[in-house]
Amino acid sequence: MLKFHGLVLIFLAALIGQTNGQGYLKTQGHIIVNEKNEKVILRGMGLGGWMLQEGYMFRLGNIGQQYKIRAKIQELVGPEKTQAFYEEWLNSHTNKRDIDSMAAWGFNSVRLPMHFDLYTLPVDQEPVPGQNTWLDRGFALTDSLLSWCRANHLYLILDLHATPGGQGNDLPISDRHPEKPSLWESEANRSKTIALWRKLAERYANEPWIGGYDIINEPNWGFEDATDSRGTRETKNAPLKQLMQDITKAIREVDKKHIIIIEGNGFGNNYNGLLPAWDDNIVMSFHKYGNFTQVSSIQHFLDLREKYNLPLWLGESGENSNNWYTNTIRMVESNDIGWAWWQLKKIGSNQPLEIKVSPGYQAILDYWSGKAPAPAADDAWKALTEFVRNTRLENNVYHKDVTDAMFRQVHSAEAIPFKEHYIRDKAVIQAVDYDLGRNLSAYADMDTASYHYTPGVNTQGNRGYAYRNDGVDIKREGNEFFVFNIENGEWLQYTAEVTSPGTYTLQVKVRADTDSAGARFTITGNGKALATNIAVPGNDKVWQLVELKNIQLAKGTNRLRVAFVQGGCHFSGITFVKQ
Repeated sequence: MLKFHGLVLIFLAALIGQTNGQGYLKTQGHIIVNEKNEKVILRGMGLGGWMLQEGYMFRLGNIGQQYKIRAKIQELVGPEKTQAFYEEWLNSHTNKRDIDSMAAWGFNSVRLPMHFDLYTLPVDQEPVPGQNTWLDRGFALTDSLLSWCRANHLYLILDLHATPGGQGNDLPISDRHPEKPSLWESEANRSKTIALWRKLAERYANEPWIGGYDIINEPNWGFEDATDSRGTRETKNAPLKQLMQDITKAIREVDKKHIIIIEGNGFGNNYNGLLPAWDDNIVMSFHKYGNFTQVSSIQHFLDLREKYNLPLWLGESGENSNNWYTNTIRMVESNDIGWAWWQLKKIGSNQPLEIKVSPGYQAILDYWSGKAPAPAADDAWKALTEFVRNTRLENNVYHKDVTDAMFRQVHSAEAIPFKEHYIRDKAVIQAVDYDLGRNLSAYADMDTASYHYTPGVNTQGNRGYAYRNDGVDIKREGNEFFVFNIENGEWLQYTAEVTSPGTYTLQVKVRADTDSAGARFTITGNGKALATNIAVPGNDKVWQLVELKNIQLAKGTNRLRVAFVQGGCHFSGITFVKQ
């Protein structure tokens, strides 16, 4: 469970507000500025999974869209409990404590992915065709979020993530029903989208803590070529441009102040035919996942910025390793580009907050994937209510390594302790509790990130997807975490305070990958050899304790480094026993 100190949060939030919150944001050439004409670099996080569930966030990739998830839940517990589940989900998943924490960690903005059906009825459910029924639920949730952002001096960016009808062929992104007309196939859906933005702009026109309107998330559609299902090859994008212009016109009828954020086709990145801008307060968003982090990877967007004199915003990125996060953020910030990461919380360890999986929820997953029989209705309801509770921040696992990589490591290569390690008489340092820091500062790993959208590059980062989000491969067995898939030349560093100096026996807990792995390691302390070229016993069935006697440890700070001269083993930890 997470513990926070209220006064510290209040102080940090106030400090961030003083430096980042100065009235309405606006564009000024290539940059975004506040009302004092001070440059603002947006550092944000998207609240994916709150108003709009995508299956992969909850290990439901085989189900996908939210309406399908809801139908599966209804099969288990019935319509009334399903409605109660979703009501409590909206109440629990994101609340003030999340936003307070984001401010304390260093964020200055929040991107809200909105599902249109929390604000208005779908076209085919309107009692009077062509009219718009407005729903209080979405507006009330947005008002609450805005109040939490305002209190912390965070800008709130409204993002229409699921449009009426759905804006693309990637169905889960917009909860799209493929058997119904899409946004692009229905004039009624487009009219409702325009009306929704006018309603939102009218409501928030005089609110300076609204940072901007991200009007259509990740369109992916073949307008000219129906086989271009992702919209990456389109050369004109005329329907997209027309709709964005119509939305802009509707917004400007009631709101002259706020930034309008546009996204190209092809998941936000295909701007063919969309520029120049049609309004003097537009920001061009692009999205970046699974490719390299050099400036060359965004040069196309820098060229568009130069040509059309528009600010850039990396409106969505993430789903990768800490090393990738640090390098990407350093790269875009050095080019005056702000960012919003995806996402604050989900199941898994590559975002700040992890939703825990209970045995009951796992039983539901096993049933839905065909691995187990259906749980009883009462058991399913108990598991679902527990899962909702687990979405709350106080029940999440906080991954401080992720936020450290997104803020401190962007500006500092220093390695700092992940945990406080004190060595006196007898102590244990777990292998997975190596220092916080960049690759080659706190650890060395040969595979530090996933480049899943780069042909021919098959790296993954942490192949165990557990505990931490560096390149270090960490696996969980039962309640134990350990480092595995160790390659030649990889190392881990541990900063420890020796409060009882003297001679120690070190018991290094290891297990070979195979009976003939031949793994060997060296241990140094503050750069000096403590044990050299130590063989790991060739037994892959059981954990072994390799004892290293007569190791001298000096009083004070010791930076201990375990380096694998030859990989091929698992590493669990070191026990220090004073002789």
